[in-house]
Amino acid sequence: MCSLKVWVLLFLLSGRYKKLIEAWRATKPPPRTPEEAARLVIQTLKGHKKADVEVIHAYNKDEGLLAFYGLLLPHNPIEVTHGHGVPASLPEGVKFELHTLPVDAKAVPDGDTITVYVSTTNPRESTCVPGDVKMAAGQRAKARAERNYEKADAMHKKIIDSGYRVLNIQNEEVLARKYRIRLRGIDAPESSMPYGKEAKEELVKHVQGKCLRVLIYDQDRYGRCVGDIYCNGLFMQEIMLKKGLAWHYTAYDKRPELASWEKQARAKRVGLWASKNPQEPWEWRKNKREGR
Repeated sequence: MCSLKVWVLLFLLSGRYKKLIEAWRATKPPPRTPEEAARLVIQTLKGHKKADVEVIHAYNKDEGLLAFYGLLLPHNPIEVTHGHGVPASLPEGVKFELHTLPVDAKAVPDGDTITVYVSTTNPRESTCVPGDVKMAAGQRAKARAERNYEKADAMHKKIIDSGYRVLNIQNEEVLARKYRIRLRGIDAPESSMPYGKEAKEELVKHVQGKCLRVLIYDQDRYGRCVGDIYCNGLFMQEIMLKKGLAWHYTAYDKRPELASWEKQARAKRVGLWASKNPQEPWEWRKNKREGR
């Protein structure tokens, strides 16, 4: 057992955690996130030296007690510029703009990808709905009215296979087109990587049940639309970078503000930057492809 772990074990056996256990039991509701748990540790053990709690300089100055137990160091709330960069007109390079229907939490697989739907009543969408999709939607509606749900389901499958879906929005059925969006300029940890779960949860927290404004610039090799996402005046890429839950993807985006937001998160050691050597998602994917 390394010296650091021996030190921590002695700290535990000394009985100094009795009041921490009591505080945990008394907290209603109990801490639900790593940051909340870390804050409780700091507050409860405030009689000890801060260095003992946050950064134990016992043969390894970069590994602290909180990090040892997988907890994040608590920081002040991240300041996000409300309305940052929300353009009044389409910026140069934008191919088209989307105004989505409310986002379902299940449509967010990770911290940099969202599946969205746009109503076909939208002027841009209404002109390009395939004829077979319109026909299937009409046949589905008729089958449901006749309570022929087997046929209705078959028609809906045909609609879905064509890249559309019938959604129930406020008790009204809406035919909508599906788009997979890749957040432009950032790369979040993959789901199975450290902080992958936190990145996904952060994105879900902001977009769930919300209508988004998406500016599409390009399409990637997987058929996803690459774009900037705004929700209630907030720029999602700014939030993910400032909270330390994504890298600035410099290979594809050179915007200085994105670089600045990542630099701020690194300096504060928030999110994945609390780790000593976080692995870049693109390197992780490369290693996985090569079977390392």
